[in-house]
Amino acid sequence: MMFKAMLIKEFQLVSRDKHALAALFIMPCIFILIMSLALKDVFNEQKSMISVIVNDLANNSSSDQLLGDLKSNNVLDIELLKSQDIINIDQLDKQFLLTIPEGYGVDSNVVLQSEVSSDVTQNLLLLFKAQITQIVMQQKLSDLNQQQTELAQTRGLTPPAAINLSQDSIITSHYALFEDDQKPTSTQQSVPSWIVFGLFFVIIPMSTIFISERKQNTLMRLSSMNLTIPVLFAGKIIPYLLINQLQVWLMIAVGMFIVPYFGADALVIGGSLPALVVLSLALSLAAIGLSILIATSVDSIEQGTTIGGIINILLGAIGGVMVPKFVMPEFMQEFTIVSPMSWGLDGYLDLFLRQGGFSEVVYEIIGLSSFGIITLLIAAMIFKMKMRKVA
Repeated sequence: MMFKAMLIKEFQLVSRDKHALAALFIMPCIFILIMSLALKDVFNEQKSMISVIVNDLANNSSSDQLLGDLKSNNVLDIELLKSQDIINIDQLDKQFLLTIPEGYGVDSNVVLQSEVSSDVTQNLLLLFKAQITQIVMQQKLSDLNQQQTELAQTRGLTPPAAINLSQDSIITSHYALFEDDQKPTSTQQSVPSWIVFGLFFVIIPMSTIFISERKQNTLMRLSSMNLTIPVLFAGKIIPYLLINQLQVWLMIAVGMFIVPYFGADALVIGGSLPALVVLSLALSLAAIGLSILIATSVDSIEQGTTIGGIINILLGAIGGVMVPKFVMPEFMQEFTIVSPMSWGLDGYLDLFLRQGGFSEVVYEIIGLSSFGIITLLIAAMIFKMKMRKVA
């Protein structure tokens, strides 16, 4: 009965803390919605990535054909320059100004000219050059194919097969572990990140409640009733395990049912659901263990919330939650292993993106569970020493 009362008390304390509920449930869901919408075009192959304004000085059939090919390219967002007075790319709010000089298509020595905005990265510049080069090469190849066809017809010969250098005729792409018509989405990238980050936010409400009870001697009175430290800790762990699982499935529901209403792709869980449940429990145990360790180590609520918040943000930054791991330098990618958030994130990506099962996430489950148990053991030792001092 005593243990049941402890569990009920914990749920009541959390339910009365509106700020804690907002941090645990509302904030991660809003992050999922915002990030899924913000990144949706990154995974959209039909969305233009490069804004280009074209100044056609040639105004001939070759430049008209080039313009048509440029406009049909999915990567390029093409707009024609209307005023010849504006020649500075930074005044046009575009990434590139492409000039088709006079004599283009007539004089072989005439080449295209481009002006690049000062904030364009080298990767984007290389992509722009590659797209323009491919279009021009395909245009010249089409002219050559036409000349060969006409020459063959005048000589009564069979025209040779036309050569095509378009991307689809050279290479096709298939995402590993996905069906031929499937591809990863921004939702599948953002939901795992904010599930991990959201679960670790139990640090704030747990620290607040734990320290308040310690200062009010509530824990001391419970201890005097022959309740052992494992039982006291279990009264904290079990409610927050359940709260964390509610967080996980609420955020998954947002990705599956809410995000699509705003134009982003719906979340699809391709991996094992039992593995997802076990991984979520292991991640929750790690978050709760760290929370209790912080709560037993500090002396005030202000210290607990400040230190807990800083640690949460640092673990998220190091672990690839705020900055995707694949854009980090190699030494930073290796350094992410120190963050338990990185283990949880890798496990969720294995399930959401790579359609894995228990075998793919077993090491993450073991690592997170071990982290949670070790932090709880350290917290128990610290708590025991502090209780002896008070007694």
